[in-house]
Amino acid sequence: MQTAYTVLILLMLVSVSRLVARVIPLPLPLVQIAAGALLAWPTLGLHVALDPELFLFLFLPPLLFSDGWRMPKRDLWRLRGSILMLAVGLVLFTVVGAGYFIHWMLPSIPLPVAFALAAVLSPTDAVAVSAIAQDSLPTPLMRILQGEALMNDASGLVTFKFALAAAVTGYFSLLDASVNFVLVACGGLAVGVALSWLVGRLRRWMIARGWDDPATHVVFMLLLPFAAYVLAELLGASGILSAVAAGMMQSWLDLLPRQTSTRLLNRSVWSLLEFAFNGLIFLLLGLQLPDIIKAVASHETSLWPTLLYRCLDVVAIFAVLVVLRFIWVQSTWRFIGMVRRLRGHSGITQVPTMRSCWLLTVGGVRGAVTLAGVMSVPLLLGAGEDFPQRDLLIFIAAGVILLSLIAACIALPLLLRGVIKSSDEATRKEVQETWRRTAEAAIRALEEDDPADKLASADAAQAALAAELKAGLMSEYRHHLDVFNDSAEAQAQAQQMDELEKRLRLRALRAQRLELYSLRRHRQIGDDVLREILGELDLSEANLGRGK
Repeated sequence: MQTAYTVLILLMLVSVSRLVARVIPLPLPLVQIAAGALLAWPTLGLHVALDPELFLFLFLPPLLFSDGWRMPKRDLWRLRGSILMLAVGLVLFTVVGAGYFIHWMLPSIPLPVAFALAAVLSPTDAVAVSAIAQDSLPTPLMRILQGEALMNDASGLVTFKFALAAAVTGYFSLLDASVNFVLVACGGLAVGVALSWLVGRLRRWMIARGWDDPATHVVFMLLLPFAAYVLAELLGASGILSAVAAGMMQSWLDLLPRQTSTRLLNRSVWSLLEFAFNGLIFLLLGLQLPDIIKAVASHETSLWPTLLYRCLDVVAIFAVLVVLRFIWVQSTWRFIGMVRRLRGHSGITQVPTMRSCWLLTVGGVRGAVTLAGVMSVPLLLGAGEDFPQRDLLIFIAAGVILLSLIAACIALPLLLRGVIKSSDEATRKEVQETWRRTAEAAIRALEEDDPADKLASADAAQAALAAELKAGLMSEYRHHLDVFNDSAEAQAQAQQMDELEKRLRLRALRAQRLELYSLRRHRQIGDDVLREILGELDLSEANLGRGK
């Protein structure tokens, strides 16, 4: 029962922290970390023991799956150069540079372990920076940070696992690691795409046979990231990349027909899941802080001098991470800008280059993935001895997360002062054009003759009412008057007209949806426009009581 009480308390705190963050001008992750630390205070004394493997398996697959699902694929492709340079190049640059610095500053940390720590400090958290910036970042910069966070979650954690394997086994070969990295990465992507496609085929087969209960399909979606992760790991591939690939593939398969109710339920469930899991991760960080501090200073005679030195180590490592990120961002930003100018393309953003570089540098906030990764460090080596400096690694990672959040809270508003966020005029025009195209498709569908309409319009009165419905779908007041008429004949007529109206509306809505899918398949609209309009169409269909 104690475990059940603890889970309920943590979930309640996640909800309360969201309300508190609306009152206190602090980012939600900082509020949640502080709430966890307060809960772990000796007076309250809540203690949560974490199993590293369970922590990694429970939190990472659904979060990475959701990131892959929601990432706008068209923007990801358009900004692929900038994103890949940050998500892959910067990760390797950080692992080498920060890894050697950590080993030089703290010789008690072996070099492979230092590389592992640098790798787990590489992934960034776009959710945290979005909460801090409050949608005031220029859209291209925000898309770059989102794409980087999606891709470097995978590249950083895969590199982290290789460095951990080298630390455990004591063997490392750059050639073997490079080949294995490619095989593991490609294998993980293939497993995720294949499994997601198979689940999509299964769902389509179920829908064709009338097995379209939304709860059943949503459960399949909840299990998919865990299944992709486990299957890839069993095959020796990257479970992390498998979860990301499954999410990206699922964003295409989410357009299955007769799935209106499932999509609506799915969005609500995944929004709740993301909110709860992100909140739980930061709460658990706060809960672990007292134990982490005690473990770091447990071998020393005095607490405060040791803690001070360790905090200075964290500040130094964070400063090196910022410097490395700024050097890489500035170099690649100028290089990509030069290439775009040579090709005759406009700049990525209207914000001046130096300010853009600092926004991307400070926007590299560490968060949930870094914490989940470092918590997965094994307690013991293969020979049975303690993993070297595990408590110190967790302390440094926790400190870097806190410092990156605090630095972003201070620096981002200053850097964004005077920057006018783009009005997204192109997106607004794209939405308007999409609505126009889908409306034309609905009109064409209503103009076509439907055998069911002919049967419903056998006599002149019914034909007149049907024509009126097609022209204006009947006045709402006339409909209500007919519904509440006491005569059985009027009620029967109203019921018949109600069914006819629903059928016409459904035909129009489904024609709009097919046109929307066609525009997406031909890459004339982006994922964000697709989600916005598809959500409104699904709500309209659900309001008719016939959402399938």
